[in-house]
Amino acid sequence: MKSADIDVSGPVQVFQAPCLEGVPHGFLGRRGGVSGGEIAGLNCGLGANDDPALVAENRDRAVMAVAPWARLLGVYQIHSADCVMVGDKPWNEVQRPKADALVVDRPGIVLGILTADCAPVLFADRDAGVVGAAHAGWKGAFAGITDSTIAAMEARGAKRERIVAAVGPCIAQASYEVDSGFRDQFLRRDPATEAFFVAGREAHYQFDLEGFVASQLKRAGIARVEGLGLDTYADPQAFYSYRRATHLGEADYGRQISLIALPQD
Repeated sequence: MKSADIDVSGPVQVFQAPCLEGVPHGFLGRRGGVSGGEIAGLNCGLGANDDPALVAENRDRAVMAVAPWARLLGVYQIHSADCVMVGDKPWNEVQRPKADALVVDRPGIVLGILTADCAPVLFADRDAGVVGAAHAGWKGAFAGITDSTIAAMEARGAKRERIVAAVGPCIAQASYEVDSGFRDQFLRRDPATEAFFVAGREAHYQFDLEGFVASQLKRAGIARVEGLGLDTYADPQAFYSYRRATHLGEADYGRQISLIALPQD
């Protein structure tokens, strides 16, 4: 089904993780937005060929669904292992730092991460009053973006034995075909990562991105890790997907947003 034919009407759809109960958060899909055409729905990414005014409206709707009292803050995502800390003077949209994760230890800010098959990861240490959000595509996950986020949270008083983390909607193993060269770079660094690859057609494998990201979090000693098990590729009515748009020959694709904030004072 072509994206332009998909019905994305209705209210903004928010998926939540039990481990983050009590922390304002949400992994949002594509329903409930004002964008049209191939990116119909709640496109929150300026990288798509979309009217910036529509993107702004979509972002406002997303924030209203999760933390209406807070100011949205994001980063210029580059598939890196870089995490930034929100300081006393948050940046503006034009001056976003280049990074793939951000951490905050004060209320009034809602952190936003954009994805379209990559894995969004939301973190919280309730006792320390610190939350984080990371964009974990395979490159960032391989480079250590989750470790960088944990380290930034610890610098603000969090403890990894108290941190909980949820891996949101991303491309699932059944939908994520990779070649042998992709697999080999993982095995060269750690032969145990073979567990995240299942043989497919000749010289190709199916990669478990969610499982790999979750394993990185568990290996780091995170107290509780949950994966939502939602496949962005396989559910066009709920999610945007870069790979699906490519396979359909579409010229553009939208980005969904994942949000987390500290509770309001």
